[in-house]
Amino acid sequence: MLWTITVILLLLWVIGFASSTAIGSWIHLLLVLAVISVIYNLLVGRSRV
Repeated sequence: MLWTITVILLLLWVIGFASSTAIGSWIHLLLVLAVISVIYNLLVGRSRV
C-alpha cells in the first residue's frame, strides 16, 4: 500500500514538473512526501523482519 502511494506521488511529481513551473512549490512537496514514504517503508520493513 505504501509503495503504491509512493509511486503515485512520484508520477504526479514527474507529470507536474514536465507540464508547468507555475506550481513549483507543490511539485517539490510531492517529491519530499514520496522520499519520506520510501524511507519510512524501508525502516518499518526492516524492523518487522
